[in-house]
Amino acid sequence: MKTSVQAGVAGLLACGTLLTVVLVTRDGDGDHTGVTYSTTSKGPYVALGDSYTAGPGITDPTGTPAGCDRSAGNYPALVAAELGLKGGKFRDVSCSGATTSDLTSSQHTDKGTNPPQLRALSSDTRLVTVGIGGNDIGFSSMIKRCVAMGALYRLTGSGKYFTEDAPCAREADAGSDAVEKKIATAGDRLTRILTEVRRRAPEARLYVVSYPAILPADSADCGRGMSLAPGDVTYLREKEQQLNTALRQRASEAGVGYVDTYTPSTDHNACTAKNTRWIEPLVPENPAAPVHPNARGERGMAEAVLRAVKSAL
Repeated sequence: MKTSVQAGVAGLLACGTLLTVVLVTRDGDGDHTGVTYSTTSKGPYVALGDSYTAGPGITDPTGTPAGCDRSAGNYPALVAAELGLKGGKFRDVSCSGATTSDLTSSQHTDKGTNPPQLRALSSDTRLVTVGIGGNDIGFSSMIKRCVAMGALYRLTGSGKYFTEDAPCAREADAGSDAVEKKIATAGDRLTRILTEVRRRAPEARLYVVSYPAILPADSADCGRGMSLAPGDVTYLREKEQQLNTALRQRASEAGVGYVDTYTPSTDHNACTAKNTRWIEPLVPENPAAPVHPNARGERGMAEAVLRAVKSAL
């Protein structure tokens, strides 16, 4: 999803490979199972997507243009490393702020232009992951609006004087909430993208990667870390789930794989402890952009991709 790391703004949401699971260990941070794969890979692997794929703020940016804020510790890089793909066998063209349109058109950032992401594909490509859709529905704008209303909610007594606990959701409903329509439109665009990916890379295994859980199931568990009214925690969580459902449905209809990163991340959302969370809150305590995956989150997403690839072989 969209981010601006430099400004510190809370931006917001037939691979020819033989894989054999040879070892399952506890990750060094003690909260997360790491999976090591023995691989014989033919590659290449191309990663497409927005900031949840790019991983801004986790490590020093890598690749060009610098404005895409790609991290060497994002899930595509981790997947490529596990598959033994180096050099020309791996291309990460994800870019913070990308929409589905930026897969077919150039994307201008504050530090250079990212060419159309689909340009990285060829008939030689054997694995493709796509993580896109959050910016199409304006999820970052939704977060910003709800955060502002959450701050007002707390300033006016957190429900002590007004019973409304979902001011952001109420405003959206009053305006005939267009989010569902945006999700449907994003789904239509994704369908066309998947068709084009298969045309350009007919031999590739293709996976749509979902968004991990940003907010908890119990709105009371979110506290002040996200500055949201309780009802708006529920509202935003439901919108993210609706987007993921649309991504899953479109992947299924297109006959391509779907990687569920939401389920394994539900207990690692932005409102959990610093040493547990996969997503950072508005004020990150681990290296990451606000309301984006940290290194632990990108590792978790990488494992979900690797498990999906393995299960298809």
